[in-house]
Formats: sequence, structure tokens, C-alpha cells
Amino acid sequence: MSSMRQSSSRILAVLGPTNTGKTHFAIERLLAHRSGMIGLPLRLLAREIYDRIVKQRGPDAVQLVTGEEKIGSDKAPYVVATVEAMPLDRPVGCLAVDEIQLCADWERGHVFTDRLLNARGLDETIFLGSDTIKPLIKRLIPDAVLIARPRMSTLIHAGETKLHRLPRRSAIVAFTAADVYALGEVIRRQRGGAAIVMGSLSPRTRNAQVAMYQAGEVDYLVATDAIGMGLNMDLTHVGFAALHKFDGRERRKLAATEVGQIAGRAGRHMADGTFGTTNGVGELDERIVEAVETHSFPPLKALRWRNSALDFRSLQGLLRSLDAEPPDPAMRGALWKVRDALDDRSLHMLSARDEIRHIADRPDRVRLLWSVCQTPDFSKILAESHLHLLSTIYRHLTGPEGVIPADWVARTIDHIDRMDGDIETLMGRLSHIRTWTYLSHRQEWFRDAAHWQERARAVEDRLSDALHERLMQRFVDKRTTALLRSLREHDDLPATVDPDGALAVDGHPVGTIEGLDFTPLPGEADLARKALGAAARRALRPALEKRVGQMIEAPEPDIRFEADGSVRWQGALVGTLVPGGAPLRPSVRPKLSPELRGDLRDRVAGELGHRLSRWLARGVGRIERLRTASDDPALSGAVRGVAYALVEGMGAIRIDRVESVSAPLSDADRKALARLGVRMGVEWLFLPDLMRPRARAVIAVLARVWTGRPCPLPPEGATTWRDVPDLSQDTLAALGFARFGEVAVRLDVAERLAAQLRGRARQSRLFDLPGDLAAEAGLKLDELVAVAAGLGFACVMEGDARRLVRMRKRRRPDPVERKRAARAGRSDSPFAVLRTLVAGSS
Repeated sequence: MSSMRQSSSRILAVLGPTNTGKTHFAIERLLAHRSGMIGLPLRLLAREIYDRIVKQRGPDAVQLVTGEEKIGSDKAPYVVATVEAMPLDRPVGCLAVDEIQLCADWERGHVFTDRLLNARGLDETIFLGSDTIKPLIKRLIPDAVLIARPRMSTLIHAGETKLHRLPRRSAIVAFTAADVYALGEVIRRQRGGAAIVMGSLSPRTRNAQVAMYQAGEVDYLVATDAIGMGLNMDLTHVGFAALHKFDGRERRKLAATEVGQIAGRAGRHMADGTFGTTNGVGELDERIVEAVETHSFPPLKALRWRNSALDFRSLQGLLRSLDAEPPDPAMRGALWKVRDALDDRSLHMLSARDEIRHIADRPDRVRLLWSVCQTPDFSKILAESHLHLLSTIYRHLTGPEGVIPADWVARTIDHIDRMDGDIETLMGRLSHIRTWTYLSHRQEWFRDAAHWQERARAVEDRLSDALHERLMQRFVDKRTTALLRSLREHDDLPATVDPDGALAVDGHPVGTIEGLDFTPLPGEADLARKALGAAARRALRPALEKRVGQMIEAPEPDIRFEADGSVRWQGALVGTLVPGGAPLRPSVRPKLSPELRGDLRDRVAGELGHRLSRWLARGVGRIERLRTASDDPALSGAVRGVAYALVEGMGAIRIDRVESVSAPLSDADRKALARLGVRMGVEWLFLPDLMRPRARAVIAVLARVWTGRPCPLPPEGATTWRDVPDLSQDTLAALGFARFGEVAVRLDVAERLAAQLRGRARQSRLFDLPGDLAAEAGLKLDELVAVAAGLGFACVMEGDARRLVRMRKRRRPDPVERKRAARAGRSDSPFAVLRTLVAGSS
């Protein structure tokens, strides 16, 4: 480890609140090196990152190392590990540690502090975490480069909300198992079900519960502060059902940093989140609210530290070395000595026993005792049973055989391998088997470690699955018995609709009106249908009718046509755009409740149709003018033909598609097209007005609806578009771009380039590759070669220089020949094509 400490690698401290992309940044940096290692605070999170790297680089490129499992080869270039299990004797190019603020954690902080002070990559070291640790990093690692990462979305305080009013995709947070179970029962009755997440669950059970929530089988999560770290979920709101917790020493109020860590799970990436209180616990302190919303928390005062240079020559020497002070007196104010970690407490209690002291009489046995004491207690209680287990294991390992006896392990695991019992019983068994999963990965302690690893893992998986099933039965699958009892006992139940659209029958929520549609509570579709009897319908129909009137009277901006083709009012879906007879003529399919009467359904459909017409006029009104012009007998046939072709091309087409029409245009025709907003270039005809952001957004929606495929927008204000999505040339042209190889160029810029290249060709048949034109258009020289080729110029080499030459242009028919062919009525004449276009437009 000392060699790591002396490494001259660059040290980065990437600090910021939750949802800032810190871990994503670290993974990208890690994979940019030939080898790397990342330490994470949870086995669950380590497995998530391991799976991510496997998808990117394959299973042979990465190894997972935790106290309870080891997957992959020791020769893999990348290692994902829990912080405690990081194989620090393995040199890597880049080393990262996540959640480095846990250096201040009461139980595990000294391990993180050791990594902060001693773990280094050969080329780069990255520490990720909250900026509460920034002053201490500046003091302890003065050469570290500090990088601030702002949160990608906003976190907003929503005040106190009743349990039955919590929005969908909410987490309700409590701090005891009893409170979690009680809240889970309430949410099951009121909202159909909830996933349960607690730190005492096994990773497999926790994953199954989170997967159930993520899949939308339930819309609520009841959890302890276990969600505050490492679990990335689709949460919109976090509601605190308790504001005090027992931290292992005392019951106290939540600190602002703890509220921020948990509340920060709401809102992911660019989606905003909210937080507040629920279950009648009162409001959060205003100072905490301000700290969480602004991500301004008090800096850490000191980090937990324990001497890592231990003396194994004697038991007393080990105890004295564990009690050593930080070696640098100047740093003692920033480093607090730890003497109460689990392994240290276990060592003290075991060393007080005469039989243990007599066995630990030489350095190798002292070192072995310390290794045994590092066995975790997954029940989180240092009970006599855990000490008895450690003592028994130590005596077996120092006995004649020097290994843990197979028959004793088999009997112990057989006793655990039972799937009967309630939730608490299964959780207790899981804690025990996880201890054996950990022990089985100490290869030298067993004769056949691989066998016991497989056996312990199989039992842990079975218990985890059984626990998941029990949780589902208790908190998801059971019906809301109180509502069913009311339905049996009363023929005429009172039904009410709240202003926020919540429909309740006899005080029991059964669904929500969203927009103009009714949505039963998720997971309780059968129950909602039973509840929606005559009483519910009496409340539902007037509420829907009132909303129809509100929507029709709503201001123009309140009804939005979204990029995915959805039509929304007050954020709720009220319709979907569907293809019509042409790309520019979609129609709206309303999303309406079956409870709406026929005349109201017709009013909604008509209003949405009018809104669609006005939306199209605001965005692509120029095209609508062209559509009218294509039928205007006052215009020449050539102008009408061009107008019709431009309408079909959503505002942009190549010249060669209408050459037979555009060639005979008179000056009056060209002026007429100019008045219609058409720009006639050398290669394209297009409407410059449609290159504005609003028009492009409308065209992208229309293209998506017409083709059924996503239509991303080009970068706003850009003249070039790299990483061009898989769009047709026609769709790209409608968005104002033309593709040339791997790059697309805005049409007006491409036209300007074409004119400039033709001008240079007129001066010299062969001319140098014009770097000035490339810079002006925002192109690299290789990209300019591809653009020039698309505009009719070939690139040739003269020595080391690249030069351009204009290729032979395709021959257009002579005007005299065109007139003669028109008089002869040839079917392939330009005017015959024009007549076909005009006839089609009418």
C-alpha cells in the first residue's frame, strides 16, 4: 500500500450532490485506461457497475470482488469491488472510490479514509462524493484537482402531503422495520401495493423489489434510508414518514446531509424531483429545506481514521497498534481515531477470553485472529452468538486440521436452509447464510471452498426469493379488504372527486382522472372495477364533463403537441397524433374515458382538430401557403408544380426532382416563388422559414408520426450535424440538412458552398482544397472533400496536395428542344411531367 501512496498519479476529487453523473464520469475515465479499479460502498451497486462494464467490454474484461462473491479472472484489466474488498496489491492505471464522504461514517469511515490517503492508481486516481468533504480533501491531499459537478435536475420542497395524496412514483421513508411494514400495509390498502426496501434485505431480494417497482407493477416504494445510496430508481417524490432515527447509539433528528442524500433520489438525469413529509410528522425545518434545495450542507469536521500499519507480533502489539494516533500531528484535528468498529470490538472481546489468548501466541495466529474478527455480522447486532461463531471458527482454524470442518458447516447450513416462517424469520436466516457466503470466500479456511461457495449462494438465493414472495403477498397481492367490506355492506356508497382528480368511494381512493380519462389505481384493476359502481359513476361523469369545458376554454399554450406525437393538457395525455393522408395532414386520436357522452366526445375531437390546425399554421404556415398556391389557377403551371412538389417534400426538395418543371421558369415565375418564400438554389429548393426552431420542431413531430420512427432534431443554430441519426434524405432535407458521408450540412450553407466552389472552378479548372471555406462552414477538411463530392467536385492528389476538379455536369435538355418536344407532346418532355404534377395536385 505504501507504494500506492507514493504514486505520482493525477488525483481528481469529483464532488457534488446526488444525480450529477459522478459515477458515470468515473466509469468513462476508468475505461479510458488500459486497466482500472473502482471501489463502491455497496455490493448491490458494485454488481450494477460490473454488469454495465460487462455490456460494454465483455465478461473477460472485468472482475467483480466483494466480501461475498468473486466473479471473473484475476487477470481481467478492470476490477469492480466493494471498498473493503478492493485488491489494493494489484497495480492499475486508474483507481476510483465512490461516496468518499463516507470517510466520516461511524462504522466504515476508517476504511474509506485509508483508501483516500493510501490507494492510488498508477496514472490517475478519482474520488467521488459529496462536496461536504471538500475542505478536508484540500487539507489532507493538497495536490488533488477538485471538480464540481452540479445536479442535472432541480430538487423542490413540496411540503407535507397526506399518504393517499402522494403522487405516483413516490418513495415513503421510515427508519424502523415496524414502521416500514405499517406504511406498506396502508399503501397496499389505499394505492394497491408497494415495494419494500430495507438494508437488512439481501441484495437479491432488494433487487427483486426494486425491479417490481421499476417495471410499474407498483407505483410506490416504502423504504428505510437504504435507498439513499446506490439505488438509482425512477422516483419523482420522496416523502419522509419520520424525521428521527436511531443511529446505533441514540435516537436523534435527521441531519440536513441525511435528508439531502435520501431526498436526492427523487428526479433522475434531467427530470426534476420533489421531497417533503407525510404521515402527519409535520413540516421539515426551513433551514434543512433550504440546504437540500440549494445543496449547501455544513462541511465535515473530521474523518474517521485507524492505523493500517498493524503489529502482528503479539496480541498486545496488535491492540496497541490499533490504538495508535495519526502519524502526522498536524493532521490529528482532521482525523479522528477509531476504536469502536465491529472488527475492533470483536477482537477486544475475544482477546479477553483465556482460551483465545493462549492460542494467539505467535504472529501467524495473531494475524489469523484479526482476519476472523473481520467477519461481518449481517444482523447488525454484536450478539454473543456472533462472538461464539468467531471463537469457534478460530479454534477450528488453529486446530489439528487447520480448516473449518465440513460436517459442522453442512449441519449449520442445513439448519438455515428452510423456507418456512414469516418475513422476520426469513430475514434472520438470510443474515446467517450471508455470513457463510462471506466465509466460504476465504479459500484457505476450507478444504473445498468452491463447494461451500456454491452451496451458500444457492441457499441465499432460495431464501431471497422466498422473502420476495412473502413481501409481495403481504404488501401487493392482498386485496384492500376494507373497501371490499364496504361494497358488500352498502348498496349506495358515497363517491367524491377531489380537485386534483382523485376519485374515492366511501373514502377509499380507487383511481384518478388524468386529462379526460379515468385511470384505476395500479395493481388493483379488478378492485377498481368493483368500486366503480353507480356511486363512482355519478361522481365521475360530471367531473369529466366539467373538464371538457375547461379544456375547450383553455388558452392556446395550455394544449401542447409533444415531440413523441402526444397531445397534452395540464400535463395529462388527451390525444395522440396519427398519420393522415399526407405527412402534413395528421389527425388527432383523442384519449377519452368511456364515461363521456357521444356529443362531448365529438366536441373534444373537433376542438383538438382545430388546435392541431392552428399549431400547424404557427409552425409550418409557409407550407400551407404553398399548398394553396399549388391549386391557384392564377399561377403558371410550372410554379404550381414546384409548389406541389415542395408540399410533398415538407418544404425542401432537390432540384433534380423537379428539373423538368423548374428549368422553363420565367422571371415572373421565379418572383412568384420568391413571394411564396421559396429559395431556389443550385442543388435544392427550400423554405428558409422552416429552418427556424419552432418550424423544425413541428416538422420533426410530423415526420415521426408519418414514419413511425423517432426523428431527432439537429443541434439548434448549428450549420453542421455530426452523429447524424438514421433518417432518410427526404426527412433530413425537411429538417433543413443534407447528408454528405458522415456529416450533414445545413441547406443554405451547402448552397453557399456550391456557389463558391463553382466560382473557383470558373477561375481555374483545378484548384486547391479551400480550407477557408471549410472553416467558414464549420467543416473539417476531410468532411469538405465529402461535401464537395456530393456537389459535383472530385478530389485529386498532386504530389502531397489535395485539389478539387469539377466533374462533368449532367446535361440538361436544350430550351429549344424542350419547346419542340412540348409541341410534339412527348410523354418524357418537361411539360408533360409538369402536367402530371399539376393533375396530381388537383
